[in-house]
Amino acid sequence: MNITFIIILVATIAISYHGFNNPTFFNRYKFNVGAVQKGDYVRLLSSGFLHADWQHLILNMVSLYFFQDVIIGSMGNLLFLLIYFGSMLLGSIFSLSIYKRQPYYSAIGASGAVSGIIFASIALYPKELSVNFLPGWLFGALYFGYSVFMMFNPQQGDNLGHTAHLGGALFGLAVVVAYAPETVIHNAFYLGVMALPLGYMGVRLLKK
Repeated sequence: MNITFIIILVATIAISYHGFNNPTFFNRYKFNVGAVQKGDYVRLLSSGFLHADWQHLILNMVSLYFFQDVIIGSMGNLLFLLIYFGSMLLGSIFSLSIYKRQPYYSAIGASGAVSGIIFASIALYPKELSVNFLPGWLFGALYFGYSVFMMFNPQQGDNLGHTAHLGGALFGLAVVVAYAPETVIHNAFYLGVMALPLGYMGVRLLKK
């Protein structure tokens, strides 16, 4: 395993485990709209190292494990770190912008960062990469469609931070567009179909 991935894995497990056993620490560093609006910006990143329970933690870290080689092998360690932490940050910022009138809104988990890695991988290999037995671009379209639907229909309540997922995924896609524009152009049809739900999301947000 790559040393960069191992460091992130160990740090996330250690901090999450401490949060499991220390509610004061957990509440101090989780993402919370009201706290961030008051200037507690560390929560934009620290929340990405906290998880609700072992199942939540394992799911994120296993997902990261399966896709980290794609990004590190194709783009290198530095861009892997840029995508991971940039996606974590943008996921939190996007959540902050969507829920800015709900100061009680809170979230935790590395899902935004992991989404950035997954969707950067799909952007590089939309036809070749398979996710849950689906071609990457089709998985991406379904994932985006579901996430956008749930973002605009929170009453459905599945307890997932869809805004963070979308923000992270968008950052991952943006980095690949800048890094490998010829690949994006070559796969424009597949990536365009995948991004249709994002277009709908953009129209809805502009109308608000």
